Amino acid sequence: MPIMSGALPAPAAGGQYRRPIITAAIELTARSGWPAVTMARLAEVVGVSRQTVYNEIGSKTALAEAMVAHELDRFLSVVDAAFDRHPDDLVEAIYDAVRAVLELADDNVLLRAIASATHGTANELLPLLTTRAGTLLTQAKTMLAERVRSYRPPLADERIAVVIDLVVRTVLSHVMQPSDTPARTADALAWLAARVLGVDASPPLRHT
Repeated sequence: MPIMSGALPAPAAGGQYRRPIITAAIELTARSGWPAVTMARLAEVVGVSRQTVYNEIGSKTALAEAMVAHELDRFLSVVDAAFDRHPDDLVEAIYDAVRAVLELADDNVLLRAIASATHGTANELLPLLTTRAGTLLTQAKTMLAERVRSYRPPLADERIAVVIDLVVRTVLSHVMQPSDTPARTADALAWLAARVLGVDASPPLRHT
């Protein structure tokens, strides 16, 4: 059935219960599926009234959007943290960021719930995730362009943008369908990015 509710759209900024409600919705979706997620059920889990859930979230459509946005923010946060850990080594920053994203994806309950639901079961969250992927791409590429430029690689900005687009799209494909361990995939992409960006990539493929 479609994601809908007669409630108003979610407020721009929620109160103290917004995050616990979103977290509970993600866990409930992973455990029982999206159809099992209701405002009444969330109110019971979080320990608030159903009206509080509506006040904090709005509609079920808004809840779905908030869930996906919450998870996408987690991915962007681990990328940012990886670059913070390696302010003087672009190759290590790229390796750390890619590995962190792939490890988070491997242990992400919402992604697992969506992936499992696509096997013969309609899932309203999948098209939403696909739609939000465009936002993720834009946010990730904007963040990475700023971070990578700070290392002053010997490439023009438009060339850096090409490399970033390639890495981000490749990482997203591995998120949805991994072909190796996060460490080895991260190593290969870090080496490739280093070669194209013209920075030191030695010693190569040292992570396992």
